[in-house]
Amino acid sequence: MEYKHLRVNSERPFVFRLDLDNEVANNTMTDSLYHSIYKCITALGRNNECRAIVISSLGKDFCTGIDLDNLGQFNTDLASIEDISRRGRSVESRISTIQRAFVAIERCKKPVIAIIHGACVGPGMGLITACDMRYCSTDAWFQVKDVELGMAADSGTLQRLPKVVGNTSFAREMCFTARRVDAEEALRFGLVNRIFESRQQMLNYAIDKAELIAHLSPVAIQTTKTSILYSQGHTIQEGLDHIRDRNALARQSEDFHISMGPAMTGSERPAYARY
Repeated sequence: MEYKHLRVNSERPFVFRLDLDNEVANNTMTDSLYHSIYKCITALGRNNECRAIVISSLGKDFCTGIDLDNLGQFNTDLASIEDISRRGRSVESRISTIQRAFVAIERCKKPVIAIIHGACVGPGMGLITACDMRYCSTDAWFQVKDVELGMAADSGTLQRLPKVVGNTSFAREMCFTARRVDAEEALRFGLVNRIFESRQQMLNYAIDKAELIAHLSPVAIQTTKTSILYSQGHTIQEGLDHIRDRNALARQSEDFHISMGPAMTGSERPAYARY
């Protein structure tokens, strides 16, 4: 299936790569791109031939922010609605469309890796903080620019960034001041896992990591991601109860049984034929 402003390729067995492809608009986020991300991630989440996903971007920058022409047209259309309640409903619907794209990434049962080069601004931050792992090149920089547009970020950055970096003071500084954060600072505060000298090195590394994940037990990976996500919004005890109940089933899967022998003997890892 084809998606507007989004290229999808199978890089290696069980590994899919998504490229943001809106170079004409310098990789800004448009309504059509939000729809494409949601539909594509949802489809890959249901695709048993996909076990790990890498999100990258074509062109000079990863994402340069909101498409202002797109937003301007929406505001023009909004002004034609006389009733304030109906205007509010229209804005709410648009924000929900944006949010569901990145919620789909966060809740996808397959691990999602973001690789960032150049600018990562506004909704680009919403996208990468919804991913499980993040790598960047030396030229990458990050900015929560929304306050400069007279609005608060509503794509998920305010909710996820503090949890990703584990430092609410740093997250608030980014969001309150709209200042740029370079690759080194992003690494220092835990926004990214690693920095690479070139985009190709970064891509190769991310694909290798995705392939490694894709060849581990799908049941174990899915259970691990689900538990981490659940535990972020619950107490430690609730998280312990959650993984106990999940593993009560997961440990009965064939994956667990065929993994034990190689783990004990150091022999070659088993192949997991079923997702």
